[in-house]
Amino acid sequence: MNTPILRVEGLEISCTNKQGTEPLVHQLSFDIMGGQVFGLVGGSGSGKTLTCMSILNILGGTLAVTGGSIELCGGQLLGKSPMEMRCIRGKEIAFAMQNPMSAFNPVMTIGAHFVETIRTHIPLSKREAIKYAVDYLNQVGLANGEMLLRKYPFQLSSGMLQRVMIAMAVCLKPRLLIADEPTTALDTGCQLDILKLLDRMRNQYGMSILLVSHDFGVIAQLADEVGVMCEGRLVERASVHHIFDSPEHEYTRALLGARRQLAGKGDIHHVEGGTRSDEYVRV
Repeated sequence: MNTPILRVEGLEISCTNKQGTEPLVHQLSFDIMGGQVFGLVGGSGSGKTLTCMSILNILGGTLAVTGGSIELCGGQLLGKSPMEMRCIRGKEIAFAMQNPMSAFNPVMTIGAHFVETIRTHIPLSKREAIKYAVDYLNQVGLANGEMLLRKYPFQLSSGMLQRVMIAMAVCLKPRLLIADEPTTALDTGCQLDILKLLDRMRNQYGMSILLVSHDFGVIAQLADEVGVMCEGRLVERASVHHIFDSPEHEYTRALLGARRQLAGKGDIHHVEGGTRSDEYVRV
């Protein structure tokens, strides 16, 4: 029996304030197999991003994991030291944020970000790291990589920055890529390009993807299995086809009903061949 790449079991996340401790995520459980795309969908405030932050062990301030376990390839992540997690982030688990501009230091060039990421985990010289970075920029469809590395984040479009972020994420060949709303800041054309790119990277490197979104159109395009979150709980989990064809929870049906209304307005259409929940897939 194959061991899941990621296993989240009974996860509890709480916030502590002057009024006491408030639970935010309740008994959350799911797993992701090798090469699988697991879609985590739900409205704002449902706990999706908190779940991602707990996997990366970057919850801070008043937030904390108060129960459950998170395993990567059978090894427990909770309780690891900051130094141990720094070795895991990037190399074993990569993260693509929903707002690419906020992921970059505005006073550092793209090259400085990229080279630092590479050399933190791979023993390469600066010249070798630059060549390595250029190769991955080419792989995500960005030509003139050497020129791009000399630019600052504000000099690139949101779509280009998202491609740079994905190149930085996959260049270390992580076992798991967490993509938190990776298409939110992009127009429809760029959204489809990024989803196709993620799918190609998944197939090329065999990595698993935790795809977080509030958009069922994005989930339908890429996910193999879907978990629906509502108020910090996983209310439904099934294959992508079952979720779209036979949703069981009333919250899932409500979300899909909202998407059908938008489909009537023409912002989502049929995919060629009708292979995926047609009315929800962007083209």
